[in-house]
Amino acid sequence: MDESFGKDEKLKSKKLIDILFQEGKSVKKYPLKLIYLPITNPEITKFKTGVSVPKKLVKTAVGRNRIKRLMREAFRKNKYLVTSDFPQPYALMFIYISREEICLEELNRTMIKVMEKFREKESKQC
Repeated sequence: MDESFGKDEKLKSKKLIDILFQEGKSVKKYPLKLIYLPITNPEITKFKTGVSVPKKLVKTAVGRNRIKRLMREAFRKNKYLVTSDFPQPYALMFIYISREEICLEELNRTMIKVMEKFREKESKQC
């Protein structure tokens, strides 16, 4: 099982991010929201993932960076839940929607739940 989160798996394309927020679907499990969109570009073969913590909710940069670091770690440990089931890649954006800081264990549980919700929703459509 590959638990890496390399540069080629990170969502960095401004165009793809704009399309994701305009046309993407979402699932929510407090305190996370996942916005996703299938990638139609044949050159991209891996899931592209990004994390976001709004400045409006977490005021300090230290707090935002810590939560983003924990979100990336929780995704890295549990990405097998989504990457193994789908034939085509997806663009994923995890957004933190709480004002309180969270511990890694709780974030891990929530990440698993939101990924399972995403997997159920997408498997029904396929």
